[in-house]
Amino acid sequence: MDFIENTKSWIQTFVIGLNICPFAGHPFREDKIRYRLEESESVEKLVETLMEELNFLQKNENINIETSILIHPNTLTDFLDYNDFLSIADAVLEDMDLEGEIQIASFHPDYQFAGEKKNAPSNYVTRSPFPMLHLLRESSVTKATEIHPNTEQIPLDNIQKLNELGLEKIKRMGKT
Repeated sequence: MDFIENTKSWIQTFVIGLNICPFAGHPFREDKIRYRLEESESVEKLVETLMEELNFLQKNENINIETSILIHPNTLTDFLDYNDFLSIADAVLEDMDLEGEIQIASFHPDYQFAGEKKNAPSNYVTRSPFPMLHLLRESSVTKATEIHPNTEQIPLDNIQKLNELGLEKIKRMGKT
């Protein structure tokens, strides 16, 4: 399976196609997204790869890459384990003194918001084909939010949009 091509397809069809993230289209079309695949089943290896990607973004801030997506299809496939891992990822960010420079967004095939039913359409806002960590430069996030009129409304609009689409249509779009 080509994990990177499947991820790109998901971004194009779902994230951009439904305008889930109004900031995703530009870096996607301009090829400013770096995709890193870690196929190991080891959490330790995932941490090592995360650190490598964070170093890459930090040391190459003047290149044409705005963001990196670390795809790890064989590690942390259980959502609760993945969710627990996010505190480790945040600790790595802190240990590397990158808080305020890079932020981590989380995506998982079984993502479930607290208080939501497992198959609630709203969960699909952060459901992806594979477990992944999205590493974003704070400077890019700041620029994007400065040009968008109401960033606080985006998550609420997304939930409404997905609830209106309904679970069956979302699944037909390839989101399982």
